[in-house]
Amino acid sequence: MITGVIAAVLGIAAGAGGFFAYEKMKKAGVNVKADKVISEAKKEASDIILKATEKAKEDEQSRRKEIKKIESRVEEREKSLDEKLGEIVKRTEKLGKSESEVEALKNEIRDIRTKQQEKLEKVAKLSRDEAKTKLLDMTEKDIKADLLGLVAKLQKDTEAEAEEKAQMILATAMERIASESTAERTVSSVDLPNEEIKGRIIGKEGRNIQAIQRVTGVDIMVDDTPGVIVLSSFDPVRRQVARATLEILMKDGRIHPSSIESAFEKAQKNIDKEIQRAGEDAAREVGVVGLSPELIRLIGELKFRTSYGQNVLKHSTEMAQLAGVIAAEIGADVQITKKAALLHDIGKAVTHRIEGKHHHISAELAQKYGIDERTVHAIAAHHEDIDATTPEAVIIRVTDSLSSARPGARNVSAENFAERMRELENVALAFNGIDKAYAVSAGREIRVMVVPEKVDDLTAVKLARDIANKIEATMSYPGTIKVDVIRETRATEYAK
Repeated sequence: MITGVIAAVLGIAAGAGGFFAYEKMKKAGVNVKADKVISEAKKEASDIILKATEKAKEDEQSRRKEIKKIESRVEEREKSLDEKLGEIVKRTEKLGKSESEVEALKNEIRDIRTKQQEKLEKVAKLSRDEAKTKLLDMTEKDIKADLLGLVAKLQKDTEAEAEEKAQMILATAMERIASESTAERTVSSVDLPNEEIKGRIIGKEGRNIQAIQRVTGVDIMVDDTPGVIVLSSFDPVRRQVARATLEILMKDGRIHPSSIESAFEKAQKNIDKEIQRAGEDAAREVGVVGLSPELIRLIGELKFRTSYGQNVLKHSTEMAQLAGVIAAEIGADVQITKKAALLHDIGKAVTHRIEGKHHHISAELAQKYGIDERTVHAIAAHHEDIDATTPEAVIIRVTDSLSSARPGARNVSAENFAERMRELENVALAFNGIDKAYAVSAGREIRVMVVPEKVDDLTAVKLARDIANKIEATMSYPGTIKVDVIRETRATEYAK
């Protein structure tokens, strides 16, 4: 058994020794292979390094050749630039010499011209300015007749074409928009059925009439005209309310302070409704929509306003219809034109409350209530103090004159008419060379006779334009005024 154990131990020891011997031999083989691999790697590395070195040398030689080529090209360019710079310097020197020669020649020419001018002035016995004036006078005389003929032809052709087209447009507009010759007027008096009613209106110790005046804000005169009560107030709406209040009181028959207040409230409501209805009817009649209630009321208030006897609301609606037709004919904006025509005089409804020209107030009110700028401009420019810069503004100005100037539209007293005729003639007589001036055709034409010795044909054309310009600048008139300047040449001889 012990022998078996020893044999086992010896076996194990022999096995371990064999294992260690095997491992040692295995390591020795690996080292040999590693040395071989390393030597091969070193050899390959040296080959790569050798090849890289040769490649770097070749690249360096190529770059040096390229650099030499670039240096040679730069040297050639520098040489070329030096040559060109030398040429420029030479040319500059030549130009300097040429400029000096040119300046010397200019001075020489000036001296020659001066000497020639002096010789010519001595020979002609005229200075340069005198000769220039004489030449211009001769030229004017030569072409004067041609100029007169050309001016006359151009004026004739232009006037004929413009007049024909304008006549057709206006005739079409007025034919389509016909209205009554005389518009209604605001009534400022109330008829009394009898003297008893008059006494009731006055009341005991004037108590009733004082109450009416206090409530309505209107002055009442009952003794000036028999059978009539006269109402006096700067506000036409207030005057209309007072008139309606009196009519309600006279119809009821009971007149005392409490009934007066009740009648006034009822009359005021009725007039407010009438104003609103009038504004809505006017806007509907001309086809203008989208206006604010405030503007509608201002339009309605124009029903109780008159201008030279012409009802302002009738005038505005008539203008809107005329303006719409003309705008459609010439291609302008119909809606803007109608709206501007309807609103152009709304300032007259508040002129007793706001200071300023009515067309400026109208434009401000329209702008305040959201009307567009083109319409506001047309409203503001319908009189001459603001230039009309749009077709719609020109149409408003024209239709305002058309509506105001038509027969029966306005009441103008004979005294005012005669004064305007005298003023028209005096404007023409203020010019030099005028012999006589006559206003004819109800002030729509002025005929001016000139002194033929003082005014020639060309001056007569200019004089007509000057007179027309002065009339436009200094006078107010409806429509247009024709200026005729008449120059008559008479040849008189006596047979003996």
